[in-house]
Amino acid sequence: MPFLALLVLIIISFFFLFVYLIPVRLWIAAIAAGVRISIFSLVGMRLRKVDPYVIINSMIMLHKAGLQVITDRLEAHYLAGGDVIRVVKALISADKANMDLKFERACAIDLAGRDVLDAVKTSVNPRVIDAPKEGVLAAVAKDGIELKAKARVTVRANLERLVGGATEETIVARVGEGIVTTIGSSETYKHVLENPDAISKTVLAKGLDAGTAFEILSIDIADVDVGKNVGASLQTSQAEADLKIAQARAETRRAMAVAQEQEMKAKAQEMRAKVIEAEAQVPLAIAQAFREGKLGVMDYYNIRNIQADTSMRERIGKTPEEKKK
Repeated sequence: MPFLALLVLIIISFFFLFVYLIPVRLWIAAIAAGVRISIFSLVGMRLRKVDPYVIINSMIMLHKAGLQVITDRLEAHYLAGGDVIRVVKALISADKANMDLKFERACAIDLAGRDVLDAVKTSVNPRVIDAPKEGVLAAVAKDGIELKAKARVTVRANLERLVGGATEETIVARVGEGIVTTIGSSETYKHVLENPDAISKTVLAKGLDAGTAFEILSIDIADVDVGKNVGASLQTSQAEADLKIAQARAETRRAMAVAQEQEMKAKAQEMRAKVIEAEAQVPLAIAQAFREGKLGVMDYYNIRNIQADTSMRERIGKTPEEKKK
């Protein structure tokens, strides 16, 4: 009994191994579709870790489309990490559109990380890209008026430059730069509003698709709107800045004048203090003169009379307002 069970297990294991290594149904489907391939080739795919379903289905599609590709080349692309099914579909689409797309070129595009099938579709059916993708482009004409524009760029994939060529973002950036430059070089915003096609013609003539994976077919200005008067805003801001500078300078001069006035008052008070101090020395000098005999009584009274006369003349010479003070 143990020997019989072991024999049954070996037979079942051999059967599953045989079915795995030799996909009979897939081989029959290939023969029925007209694809000539041996069972040993299918076994070799299994041993080389190549999915035979991918290769056989690809060969069936190519055969039905009237194209011929060697199985080894399909396996090589599969082992390189490429998408064999997508490459085959791209070859069939290109053939139906009468496009010259070689298998090696399609594999290179696929291995470069580009969607080769989408590239073929874009070559047949051009794509429209918004520039910019979000929002609008703002540019200022020479007369200071801001214009807001949005463009739509029609592009077609260039299969020859798809490997190593720049992407859509480069196209959008170049078109945006061209629109801003064209508007900025316009003498007046009215000229741009009257001839929006002049922008697209000028930008298109610059060859913006050089070095990219696309060919620009047309650039259409979808919308142009008038924005704010940037020139007037700048002039207003400059006038406000000049006013603030003038006010600051005037305030500086006023502060200097006030400081000079305060300085003059301080000097005047200092002079008055010195005068009062000198006047205070007069009685002391008179007393000293009396003690030394250099001044007599009559001389003293004469001095007093002179002082009284001087005071009376000063009171008579004052105005009514000065007298009230």
